Amino acid sequence: MKNVTVNEAHQLQQDGSTYVDVRSTREFQAGHPAGAVNVPLLEHDDSGQMTQNPDFLRVMKASFPQDSKLLIGCQAGMRSMKAAQMLETFGFTDVTNVRGGFGGARDQAGTLTEPGWTTAGLPVETDAPAGRTYGALLDKTDQADNA
Repeated sequence: MKNVTVNEAHQLQQDGSTYVDVRSTREFQAGHPAGAVNVPLLEHDDSGQMTQNPDFLRVMKASFPQDSKLLIGCQAGMRSMKAAQMLETFGFTDVTNVRGGFGGARDQAGTLTEPGWTTAGLPVETDAPAGRTYGALLDKTDQADNA
């Protein structure tokens, strides 16, 4: 699997790759890399616990051709690594994990080991134009499934 730093991911995004933020919708709404699309790998259930999103692969397959240039990011790099591996297993051919994610990776002592999007000072947004939120992508997927 390919891995890049957040600075490399930002450059790839400028060159046409799509940044897919696999954090929960709550995390995405609180702030995300500018231009990112949200497809959560894990989502909060009714009790507030994080659980596997059963629609993750279905929405990804419906939203992106399998040869899309995808940058997969999360908060610190662990969920994105799992998501990137899953996407490769299910036929996506140009998937890159973003090390450090949005907030940066830290060791057990709390020391920053890999800068994140915010710690690198890269552009962040809190709004998401139509079509980049998980709700919009899920609705589009459901409509396509029912067509």
